[in-house]
Amino acid sequence: MAAEGGGKENELKTQFTTREGTYKLLSLSEYSRPNRVPYNAQGCHPVRVSFINVSGEKDGSGDRICFNVGRELYFYPYKGVRKAADLTKPVDKRVYKGTLPTCHDFNQLTCTSDSVSLLVGFSAGQVQLIDPIKKETSKLFNEERLIDKSRVTCIKWVPGTENMFLVSHASGQMYMYNEEHPCGTTAPHYQLLKQGEGFSVWTCKSKSTRNPIFRWVVGDGALNEFSFSPDNKHIACVSQDGFLRVIDFDQMELKGMMKSYFGGLLCICWSPDGKLVAVGGEDDLVTVWSFAEKRVVARGHGHKSWVSVVAFDPFTTMVVEGEAGDFSGSDDEGEDSQTSRNNPGSNPGSNPGSMRERANSSHSRASICNADTSNVTTYRFGSVGQDTQLCIWDLTEDVLYPQQPLTRARTHTNLTNSLPLPSGSATMPRCNSLPHNAVHSTGSAPNSKEKSLTDGSIASGITSKFATLTLGDRRDKHEKHEHKRNYSLSSKSSDKLNSISKGHNAHSKMLEDYARLGTPCCPKLDEVPLLEPLVCKKIAQERLTALVFREDCIVTGCQEGFVCTWARPGKVVGVCNGLSQTSSTHSTGGTVV
Repeated sequence: MAAEGGGKENELKTQFTTREGTYKLLSLSEYSRPNRVPYNAQGCHPVRVSFINVSGEKDGSGDRICFNVGRELYFYPYKGVRKAADLTKPVDKRVYKGTLPTCHDFNQLTCTSDSVSLLVGFSAGQVQLIDPIKKETSKLFNEERLIDKSRVTCIKWVPGTENMFLVSHASGQMYMYNEEHPCGTTAPHYQLLKQGEGFSVWTCKSKSTRNPIFRWVVGDGALNEFSFSPDNKHIACVSQDGFLRVIDFDQMELKGMMKSYFGGLLCICWSPDGKLVAVGGEDDLVTVWSFAEKRVVARGHGHKSWVSVVAFDPFTTMVVEGEAGDFSGSDDEGEDSQTSRNNPGSNPGSNPGSMRERANSSHSRASICNADTSNVTTYRFGSVGQDTQLCIWDLTEDVLYPQQPLTRARTHTNLTNSLPLPSGSATMPRCNSLPHNAVHSTGSAPNSKEKSLTDGSIASGITSKFATLTLGDRRDKHEKHEHKRNYSLSSKSSDKLNSISKGHNAHSKMLEDYARLGTPCCPKLDEVPLLEPLVCKKIAQERLTALVFREDCIVTGCQEGFVCTWARPGKVVGVCNGLSQTSSTHSTGGTVV
């Protein structure tokens, strides 16, 4: 997928430079199908990448990589920056018929050098548990599609457990399974366990124990992705209705929510300390939301199409020692968290829907992120999108602490005062990182809700994607009309769940109230800092679908089936096949090349 225009704009970049040095693409460390032929990606599900270390060694000798391409699933030893990839010797390769793998996840707790548990979700709704080392298929869940017939959008093992996992579907529902339980021969029946704002939790009614253990109904439309917080206490979900919802997983209580500027949210990631949540989606923005303050901290504008993946870089985030700031939630939440860590079994009566306790899972092996002794001064995160671009962002203390003056050259807050408006237009200008005529790339997804907006904008000579966000009287006059056209907030969930139709009708009204710009749930563009990317580079011909930050490299994946390794500054690659690769030495500057 080439960007519009000609010349250098269409050239694929093989390196980029930040303040810490130059990141360089390692061509010999590229993973793909053995024939290295680009996959015909039209209408195919995204290429996803998962990693596991089967030996526990930090030298990377036990690293394994799994990725899906079309109907194929590959499992390779991952050499990273140390050695060239040998595509002729996959540990396991599987080709599926009638359905396509859409996502996968390794069980980090049970893996050994001889065995590893890999969950794979499919386009027809099934879930498969396989061991790619032993080349065995252990179990198949939802085989007859009696639980859910829609595409699996995300699948993850429940942190701290060896046999529990969560599966989300395009139906907007999420199911909790126990790999040791059967799925039954008939469609499950459910009873309501707990209900909150925009979600409900159901248990399976059965005389004998069976899957699913729980069913979650979250928002309206597809549940595109979910992610556990670093302390494993909360789960954050993004849906096609454009809402981020953060829920206490054990208590089943909504802790916060945020609305996209427009369109659905597609991806999500927690910061390493659990204080921030970054999301991306169909509004082409990367939005950072503070979990503690329940507000949007900043928006990042650099992509020209939908944002596919957003991820924090835990290895480049800057930390200073000292007392931690009050970002991790209220005092009550902190006390509850500490109590539960010291005594996980305390006060069971106050938790009617405890996920892990009711599912007989284990707390003892859960990893807890301990950020009580440090303050983060700069967050580094990245994003990739359907515009084939990789964006790198820095979120600095001048944005985290708004009482301080904003001095960063790449951070812009009050654009209405600092930047002149185009002549004859009252619309918000774009960031300096992108040309004004770069509105849509050929990679924009079809049937986008923004189509009706851009038709009118182009006819008026307005090139910005944010033409519907106007200033002054014009904004106030058309605000309600524009967002009524862009959002679909009807209570469709009430048709599916008649027993709680009253609750969902009330929630739909709440969504309509939240959808208005200017609320804490969805602030206007000039009400929060608008970040410009530190790096914005075209690195693929097809839309990007994977982004993983590792200690010695960055891994990206595109829809053609190519998984690329970008060596961090100063990392030396071993000699392979008579050729040596070395990442660029440290740069003294922080400019992008």
